[in-house]
Amino acid sequence: MIYKDIEFAVVAADAPGIWRWQFTINGEIRTGRTEARLELLAIRRVKLRIDRALKQTQHHKGPVSEAN
Repeated sequence: MIYKDIEFAVVAADAPGIWRWQFTINGEIRTGRTEARLELLAIRRVKLRIDRALKQTQHHKGPVSEAN
């Protein structure tokens, strides 16, 4: 799946209600697990993590200046 130009994956783990996720930003692979009854809820949680990761990488880069 793709969200904000970031490819990510969410797959069911062995235990019911547990989902494994993975995405890559700037060559850094991020993985984890989330607990959710529904796959769509797990996907939404991963999208929120992507949003936070993107915000964090923009914060570390500093403001973007415009050239005239």
